[in-house]
Amino acid sequence: MNKIILALPVILLTACDKCPDLTGRWHTPVNGMENMTQGFELHKNGVAESINMATLVYETWQQPDCDTLVMTGESIGNGQTIKFTETYSISRPDKNTMVLTRENGYSETYTRE
Repeated sequence: MNKIILALPVILLTACDKCPDLTGRWHTPVNGMENMTQGFELHKNGVAESINMATLVYETWQQPDCDTLVMTGESIGNGQTIKFTETYSISRPDKNTMVLTRENGYSETYTRE
């Protein structure tokens, strides 16, 4: 009986470490141009790349827990480049849909290519 009780916390901790895989190409329609998409690609090595966004250049990503995505990069415009770090809450209605919500409450829905 003691062996079962001791093993249970280990099983629960292992299950909690299983976050959904976020790697891949993620797209969302461009506002006002629904026939065009933009987004990002998340690589297994922590590298992030922008898709169809010349002025927002993603560089890295990390997932500190299953419900959080942190992306870094550069915003380029009007002769200046500004480094940024964005933190998003993740909602996953299914494996190919991801809703990212910023701290200010703004949300965007992305689909996996």
